[in-house]
Amino acid sequence: MSPTILVVDDNKELVALLTSLFEEAGYVVVGANKGKPAVELIKTEPIAVALIDVLLPDMMGYHVAEGLRAANPTLPLLFMSGVFKGHKHSTEALTRFPGSNYFEKPFDAKALLEVVRGIAPLSAASAAAAEKSASSDPFDIELDIDIEDGDDEPMELTGKIRVTGGGNITAELQGATLTAQRHVAGPVSGSRPPSGTHASSGSGLIDPNARATRQGNLRDNLPGLISAFYLSRETGELYCQKGKVKKVIYFEGGQPVFALSNLAADRFGQFLVRVGKIKPEQLQDAAVVAAQGKRRTGDVLIDRGLLKETERLYYVGQQVKAIIYSLFGWEEGHFVLTFREKARAESIKLDVFPGNLTIRGVKKLYKPDRLTRIVRPEDRLLPSQQPAYQLHELELEKWEAQLLPRIDGTRTNAEIVAMAARPEHQVKAFLAAMLGVQILEAREA
Repeated sequence: MSPTILVVDDNKELVALLTSLFEEAGYVVVGANKGKPAVELIKTEPIAVALIDVLLPDMMGYHVAEGLRAANPTLPLLFMSGVFKGHKHSTEALTRFPGSNYFEKPFDAKALLEVVRGIAPLSAASAAAAEKSASSDPFDIELDIDIEDGDDEPMELTGKIRVTGGGNITAELQGATLTAQRHVAGPVSGSRPPSGTHASSGSGLIDPNARATRQGNLRDNLPGLISAFYLSRETGELYCQKGKVKKVIYFEGGQPVFALSNLAADRFGQFLVRVGKIKPEQLQDAAVVAAQGKRRTGDVLIDRGLLKETERLYYVGQQVKAIIYSLFGWEEGHFVLTFREKARAESIKLDVFPGNLTIRGVKKLYKPDRLTRIVRPEDRLLPSQQPAYQLHELELEKWEAQLLPRIDGTRTNAEIVAMAARPEHQVKAFLAAMLGVQILEAREA
């Protein structure tokens, strides 16, 4: 029997990610989002190691540890917290439980896993089974199948983009603001992303037999999933599916760096048409020539002077960004977490701070009825105890920066909207974005 790890954190997405990480390594994992349920778990679960967030909604993490140690005096303890507001409490936890380990968010999840392995080693059989399981991919993107779907809304993309290429060279490319128009069904582009490592066989559907902790429903929690990768500095993949449409975001060291989709509108050639770089008939002609010569459509476009080699880097980066942004528009679907490190194989990578990506995604893609559901008029918001990002890292407009200090839990959202003297949709989008990056949190009734 593999050792059981207890993970306690009020960030549900981070619990899901750490659960996936430990399970893929071969451990059994139980999770809790509050302190009292965590203390109850030790009565029924043979817990080998407890990983506890210091700041929890109902009690302090070291009080959880006291409850766990009352049942098991020798239970190994690991604490974690955000540096922004949890430092003094983490010091208190380590003072009460000397010899315990402490991880400051964002932390290196691989380092955390190594500490757990040192405390609770796996048997040879469990390690072998975990390695075999990790070699299978529960969710594939079939690049040879293009799904026509009507969910691609027009999207405005800023002209500035940062990408990294071979040798970790970072370039900031500047172009005009782009608008990716709605896709109109047309010729299939033969152009593939630069890396040819993603074509696969199999159904590509979410495996219904996959462990439940590795997947879940996608509903307003994309910001939290992106933050979970950032807080754990994880390299891996976030697979999303809605009906037949499948998209995947690749992360490296907690940063979203690449994305793929089986949606026809997201293919590189079609993306060039949508942003007005080439005409549909030019894509159709190039696609025919590419198919005849078994070449990439992008290479044919470059040969014909319709796309410069330097422009390909820019437009691939914009294409990746558009795929990621489009996922913010999904109000339903499923997600799967894996840690295959496929991002390292990409020759072109997006260089964008996940907090700012989330803020823009929420503002761009959340519709009014969704914002009203998330930012309810009667609710009150206040500063989060453990924000996912430091405030100075986030790009805010002047009016947003002036409004934020006045959101302290004393006013309802309706009062905040009125006080801002801005269009209601604009203010709600800002509040939803701040909830998404965990700068603000809702006050519990």
